[in-house]
Amino acid sequence: MTRTRSLASGLLSLSAAAVLAVATAGGASAAPDATDDKNTPATASVTVEDTGAAEYWTADKMKAAIPGDVLAGKALERGNRSAVPVEKGKGSQVSPTRGKQTIAASEAPVKHIGKVFFTLGGANYVCSGNAVSSVNESTVATAGHCLNEGPGAFATNFIFVPAYENGAAPYGKWTARKYFAPTQWSANGDMAYDTGFAVMNQLGGKNLTDVVGGSGVAFNQARGLTYKSFGYPAARPFNGETLKSCTGTASNDANNPQFGTQGIPCDMTGGSSGGPWFIGTSSSGVQNSINSYGYSGSNVMYGPYWGTVIQATYQSAAIS
Repeated sequence: MTRTRSLASGLLSLSAAAVLAVATAGGASAAPDATDDKNTPATASVTVEDTGAAEYWTADKMKAAIPGDVLAGKALERGNRSAVPVEKGKGSQVSPTRGKQTIAASEAPVKHIGKVFFTLGGANYVCSGNAVSSVNESTVATAGHCLNEGPGAFATNFIFVPAYENGAAPYGKWTARKYFAPTQWSANGDMAYDTGFAVMNQLGGKNLTDVVGGSGVAFNQARGLTYKSFGYPAARPFNGETLKSCTGTASNDANNPQFGTQGIPCDMTGGSSGGPWFIGTSSSGVQNSINSYGYSGSNVMYGPYWGTVIQATYQSAAIS
């Protein structure tokens, strides 16, 4: 029996219809799937009180944070149920067969990619995220389930730690001032829209992307592109202390085609949720999805198709 292992596992400043990029995006534009196109873009937003969030996250709390994979599994049970049985977190934490080589490669820290820490339901969690180009120069892309229960409450104590490595926060701990998520996620927990954006407060009088840079973003792209994904997997056999990556050609999720998602070969585990997918084979590409979920034993990471709905959410966040 196939079981789901949930993973935690711009710039529309130039043109709202354009593919936004620091570097040029590859691939021709294509119409989104029906799962995206038939829904009216609508965005839920919440203003955040960040008082004490940076101080809240001590080194011990960051180390003890729970990989966010359980949240995606819970979202599936509450909202858009999977066609296969859900296994909340357990599947992503099973160690590979002894001697089996992992797919994920080790990476040096990247300034604009980091770890996301937050509290939901009284528990502390960890995911991954990426700073993206935006009008406000302060926007971070992550998984929807790393911001909102889907459906349910929004997170508290949210911080972004760019270029995290072995407990170090070389560019500081950035606190959030506002969250944005598609209502399809925040109201229904629909895995097709498992993406969220957090707008960060200034730190030391500076905006986030002025300090660490930001990736361009792309929407409504062709399917089957080559991607490189990044994240901080924290569930076994990884420890969440260093950045990992996977590279491969995307293919549709045959287990749950209603999600309209795509997957690439990858065995990153819980904690990697929300990490960016870049078109091409490097972190200098444009972001076009995030790490969302996987299936036990499949060694495939799935991410939502970034179509018009997620584009509208990004637009709202980018100018906030």
